[in-house]
Amino acid sequence: MAKVTGLSGNEIYCLALKELSPGELVVGNSVNSMGFLGALGAGVRNILGGEVVEVTQAIQEGRTNSFNRMVAEAQRENATGIAGVTGELRNFSGSTEFLFVGSCVHAKGWQGGFFSSAGSGQELYCHMDAGYQPVSHAFGNIAYSMGIGGGFLGALKTLGKGEIKEYSDVFNHTRHYALDRLVSQARADRTNAVVGVRTTILPWRGLHEMVMTGTAARNPALPKEYDANPVTSDLTGEELWAMASLGYAPIKLLMSTSIYSLGFVGGFLAAFKSFSRGEVNELTRLIHDAREIAIARIKDEADALNAEDVVGVKTYIQEIGNGLVEFMAIGTAIRKLPGIKTQSAALPVHAMVSEKDTWIDGDFGFSLDRQKKASSGGGGD
Repeated sequence: MAKVTGLSGNEIYCLALKELSPGELVVGNSVNSMGFLGALGAGVRNILGGEVVEVTQAIQEGRTNSFNRMVAEAQRENATGIAGVTGELRNFSGSTEFLFVGSCVHAKGWQGGFFSSAGSGQELYCHMDAGYQPVSHAFGNIAYSMGIGGGFLGALKTLGKGEIKEYSDVFNHTRHYALDRLVSQARADRTNAVVGVRTTILPWRGLHEMVMTGTAARNPALPKEYDANPVTSDLTGEELWAMASLGYAPIKLLMSTSIYSLGFVGGFLAAFKSFSRGEVNELTRLIHDAREIAIARIKDEADALNAEDVVGVKTYIQEIGNGLVEFMAIGTAIRKLPGIKTQSAALPVHAMVSEKDTWIDGDFGFSLDRQKKASSGGGGD
């Protein structure tokens, strides 16, 4: 019988090189209500700010239930594992649906146990070829609020320029809580690495939720010390493979946030200057200082870990209201370790090709007819 899989042609090709073949698409879901007590607790914590434990736990339980149902469906298909696992939250009439989707893979004579991977088939190939055998799709989350009290304090502090340390601490702590929970799951699964970490921050019913997902894996070349404290990396599969080919292993995913206020006077001057052309010096200095502090914190943590480099550093900046600006830096600390290497001398091109959308919906502002005219050199509105 024909199989229905979410794996693309390039993914299937890459997995075939590891003697894995595609299987059925599998789905797991759970529709949950927060309930009266959870909503009441969330309201109280929202005034104080920080983590809203009831919401964190409710989301974690919903994700776990839906994930386990997807795994059970895959095991009924006698799958070796699940690749390309994705998770979503959807709101329906006051309730939340937790949804996981992935594609079964099969292998003859597979030596390891059942596995699940957050990476696509292409990433899974890269991880395996770099020595990271997949074990489980791992996730860690935190639901949090800045709180009315925190907002009031921040509003007072915005009268002066500089970093709002209270805000910086809240943002830094929440991000590291999620990472710690991700690592805890990897440790419980007896793995020594979480690779391909992806971070998502979304508003959720008046709060914010941060979730980090990745693939908990085991690399026998990593030192024993990482059994108790698994390494973490947000490098793409191709980047991880490239570093492994040079003998480098990830040590830890590093994150740092700096919350800065321009201040009342600086804000007034900047607004006044916006009426004329030229550099707004106050904003230039503000963003420069915020960037320097966030990057300096990452460098200090990397030095404490005896890392050689921090690679793949990405920076994000956004205005979060009340004259506050958030600057975030995130990257992976690496170190050269004995025994780290790849199985293949070069990556196949199929592991590096980006997939292209073949469905274009006019409701989202695209038109198939217009696309055809553009490709043929035709015009038209």
